[in-house]
Amino acid sequence: MQTLFGWTNKKKVTRADVDRKRAERRKKSTEPIAVTSAKAEQAKAEQVKKDRRAPSFFERLALLWAYDVGIDLGTTNVLIYVKGKGIVLDEPGCVACNTKTHEVVAVGEEARAMIGRTPEDIEVIRPLQDGVIADYDTTEFMLRYYIKSVLPGSKIFKPRIVVCVPSGVTPVEKRAVIEAVLQTGARKTVLIEEPLAAALGTGLDKAQAAGAMVVDIGGGTTDIAVLCPTGIVVSESLRVGGDRFDDAIVGYMKRRKKLLIGQRTAEDVKIGIGTVDRRAVGGEMIVRGRDTVSGLPKAITITSKDVQKALERPMNLIIEGIKDILEKTPPELVAEIVDHGIILTGGGALLDGFDRVISRVTGIAAYIVDNPRYSVIIGTGRALKEMDKFQDSLVELQ
Repeated sequence: MQTLFGWTNKKKVTRADVDRKRAERRKKSTEPIAVTSAKAEQAKAEQVKKDRRAPSFFERLALLWAYDVGIDLGTTNVLIYVKGKGIVLDEPGCVACNTKTHEVVAVGEEARAMIGRTPEDIEVIRPLQDGVIADYDTTEFMLRYYIKSVLPGSKIFKPRIVVCVPSGVTPVEKRAVIEAVLQTGARKTVLIEEPLAAALGTGLDKAQAAGAMVVDIGGGTTDIAVLCPTGIVVSESLRVGGDRFDDAIVGYMKRRKKLLIGQRTAEDVKIGIGTVDRRAVGGEMIVRGRDTVSGLPKAITITSKDVQKALERPMNLIIEGIKDILEKTPPELVAEIVDHGIILTGGGALLDGFDRVISRVTGIAAYIVDNPRYSVIIGTGRALKEMDKFQDSLVELQ
């Protein structure tokens, strides 16, 4: 085409071209920003799969020899699951340190046995409190110690790790867990909420998870969640658990019985004759401690009724938490919960009368799953099968 300034390659624009471009812009402006239909999601997933770069030979070799590890980083106990091996570690989350030399004296069960029985320069630390990291350096050391004890050391093949965290933890608390795990040599770290892991551990599939309510009573927290096939609908994490029960027994003995006892004695009482049900028959137990008046050793007999009174307040906090979650749950899911019942997991669920009290108060059947103490770690182990689909949690927090 020739112009006043010479020849040019620019084509002459016709009326048909203008109409065609205008129609294209109109079509583009009316397209939805996102499509959430099942067919669209499937097409998107297939496209992502096509775009994904095939792993190199060395990457495939690393995946073949590397370990996938699940960790239940609890307040009271640390459990580790290795893919293909099952649960390989179940140890208390305790570390004994020398306060003068800052050296670690004992870890795990050995450190737990030293609680209340150490000299002044030895301190037993529980680096996790209420389900979150309270002492970062000690947590990092403990994790590295436990992981090295169950996995062969390798500078080439680093493990991929899934860690359970309470529902409702803050991004700062999540980052602390991720960084502590990465310092142990992890190649990839994924966080999974404890109620979801507990549901997986009970064997619920997606169809059964619709309207399922899970109450996980751990050592430091109680996680309450309502699930649907796509995840968690509503959840809450209460700072109430087995440790709070022990503290309640210690306080009750001091106030009502004028007897000072330690945490380990309180735990023995809870396991031996503990109940939260007023209607329970129960039993009795001889407890030894120090008289608060005379300061001398003393032994008294207490009954399950005494323990029930001591545990009444923390139990009421859990009941109120369950009621709050039911009030926030959509009506359709509440109907499903009534049909399915309330699922109780965690070591605290083993306390006598827990299921009966919740059933009476809510009017919904509550039942304890098999091996409730291991539900979370078993669910974490099942989540390892989908490790390739999970995104690194550190990337998600960016």
